[in-house]
Amino acid sequence: MSTNRIQTIHAPDTDPRFSVPLRGVRIDPETRCTHYDGPRDRIALRFACCGIYFPCFQCHQATAPHSPRRWPSARRHEAAVLCGACRHTMSAQAYLQCNHTCPHCGAAFNPGCAAHHNRYFAFVD
Repeated sequence: MSTNRIQTIHAPDTDPRFSVPLRGVRIDPETRCTHYDGPRDRIALRFACCGIYFPCFQCHQATAPHSPRRWPSARRHEAAVLCGACRHTMSAQAYLQCNHTCPHCGAAFNPGCAAHHNRYFAFVD
Protein backbone atom coordinates (compact mmCIF):
# COMPACT_ATOMS: atom_id res chain seq x y z
CA MET A 1 0.00 0.00 0.00
CA SER A 2 1.20 3.46 -0.79
CA THR A 3 1.67 6.02 1.94
CA ASN A 4 -1.21 8.13 0.62
CA ARG A 5 -3.67 5.20 0.88
CA ILE A 6 -3.43 4.70 4.66
CA GLN A 7 -2.53 7.63 6.92
CA THR A 8 -2.48 8.46 10.61
CA ILE A 9 -3.08 12.12 11.39
CA HIS A 10 -2.49 13.66 14.84
CA ALA A 11 -3.43 17.14 16.05
CA PRO A 12 -2.91 19.84 14.99
CA ASP A 13 -2.77 18.43 11.43
CA THR A 14 -5.73 17.22 9.38
CA ASP A 15 -5.81 14.75 6.50
CA PRO A 16 -5.26 16.66 3.23
CA ARG A 17 -7.18 14.04 1.21
CA PHE A 18 -10.50 15.31 2.57
CA SER A 19 -12.22 18.68 2.11
CA VAL A 20 -13.32 18.70 5.77
CA PRO A 21 -10.88 18.60 8.70
CA LEU A 22 -10.34 14.92 9.51
CA ARG A 23 -7.97 13.01 11.81
CA GLY A 24 -7.54 9.41 12.86
CA VAL A 25 -5.44 6.26 12.98
CA ARG A 26 -4.62 4.50 9.70
CA ILE A 27 -7.39 6.18 7.71
CA ASP A 28 -8.04 4.88 4.22
CA PRO A 29 -9.54 6.91 1.33
CA GLU A 30 -13.10 6.04 2.44
CA THR A 31 -12.49 6.97 6.13
CA ARG A 32 -12.08 3.41 7.42
CA CYS A 33 -9.64 3.31 10.31
CA THR A 34 -7.61 0.80 12.26
CA HIS A 35 -10.52 0.35 14.69
CA TYR A 36 -13.34 -0.09 12.14
CA ASP A 37 -12.30 -1.28 8.71
CA GLY A 38 -15.17 -3.35 7.36
CA PRO A 39 -16.49 -2.74 3.85
CA ARG A 40 -19.42 -0.65 5.15
CA ASP A 41 -17.37 1.36 7.69
CA ARG A 42 -17.20 4.49 5.59
CA ILE A 43 -18.28 7.47 7.66
CA ALA A 44 -16.51 10.03 9.80
CA LEU A 45 -18.21 11.94 12.58
CA ARG A 46 -17.67 15.54 13.62
CA PHE A 47 -17.07 16.12 17.32
CA ALA A 48 -18.53 19.19 19.07
CA CYS A 49 -15.38 19.75 21.12
CA CYS A 50 -13.18 20.61 18.15
CA GLY A 51 -15.25 20.56 14.96
CA ILE A 52 -12.96 17.87 13.55
CA TYR A 53 -14.22 14.71 11.85
CA PHE A 54 -12.92 11.33 13.08
CA PRO A 55 -13.71 7.83 11.80
CA CYS A 56 -14.52 6.76 15.35
CA PHE A 57 -14.41 7.61 19.05
CA GLN A 58 -11.15 5.68 19.49
CA CYS A 59 -9.49 7.71 16.73
CA HIS A 60 -10.47 10.87 18.61
CA GLN A 61 -8.94 9.49 21.82
CA ALA A 62 -5.73 8.51 20.01
CA THR A 63 -5.14 11.68 17.98
CA ALA A 64 -6.81 14.64 19.73
CA PRO A 65 -5.25 16.46 22.70
CA HIS A 66 -8.56 16.83 24.56
CA SER A 67 -11.59 14.89 25.76
CA PRO A 68 -14.40 14.26 23.27
CA ARG A 69 -17.76 16.04 23.36
CA ARG A 70 -20.80 14.59 21.66
CA TRP A 71 -22.75 16.45 18.99
CA PRO A 72 -25.50 18.46 20.75
CA SER A 73 -29.20 18.33 19.96
CA ALA A 74 -29.28 22.07 19.25
CA ARG A 75 -26.88 21.45 16.31
CA ARG A 76 -28.59 18.32 14.92
CA HIS A 77 -29.24 20.06 11.57
CA GLU A 78 -25.59 21.10 11.01
CA ALA A 79 -23.12 19.04 9.01
CA ALA A 80 -21.78 16.36 11.36
CA VAL A 81 -21.29 13.19 9.29
CA LEU A 82 -19.10 12.60 6.25
CA CYS A 83 -19.74 9.81 3.74
CA GLY A 84 -16.35 8.33 2.95
CA ALA A 85 -17.54 7.05 -0.43
CA CYS A 86 -18.68 10.33 -2.01
CA ARG A 87 -17.37 12.85 0.57
CA HIS A 88 -20.84 14.35 1.02
CA THR A 89 -21.52 15.86 4.44
CA MET A 90 -24.89 15.51 6.10
CA SER A 91 -26.49 16.65 9.30
CA ALA A 92 -26.62 14.36 12.30
CA GLN A 93 -30.40 14.25 11.86
CA ALA A 94 -30.12 13.22 8.19
CA TYR A 95 -27.59 10.52 9.06
CA LEU A 96 -29.75 9.09 11.82
CA GLN A 97 -32.70 8.92 9.40
CA CYS A 98 -30.87 7.60 6.31
CA ASN A 99 -31.44 3.88 6.99
CA HIS A 100 -27.70 3.08 6.76
CA THR A 101 -27.38 4.40 3.20
CA CYS A 102 -25.83 7.65 2.00
CA PRO A 103 -28.67 9.90 0.79
CA HIS A 104 -26.30 11.43 -1.78
CA CYS A 105 -24.59 8.43 -3.45
CA GLY A 106 -26.39 5.36 -2.10
CA ALA A 107 -23.29 3.82 -0.47
CA ALA A 108 -24.13 1.39 2.31
CA PHE A 109 -23.17 2.28 5.89
CA ASN A 110 -22.55 -0.21 8.67
CA PRO A 111 -25.86 -0.79 10.51
CA GLY A 112 -23.85 -1.90 13.54
CA CYS A 113 -22.82 1.71 14.09
CA ALA A 114 -26.28 2.35 15.51
CA ALA A 115 -25.16 0.58 18.70
CA HIS A 116 -22.64 3.40 19.22
CA HIS A 117 -24.70 6.48 18.29
CA ASN A 118 -24.90 7.56 21.93
CA ARG A 119 -21.10 8.02 21.93
CA TYR A 120 -21.37 10.59 19.16
CA PHE A 121 -24.76 12.26 19.52
CA ALA A 122 -25.94 13.76 22.82
CA PHE A 123 -29.59 13.42 21.78
CA VAL A 124 -29.52 9.64 21.21
CA ASP A 125 -30.11 7.21 24.08
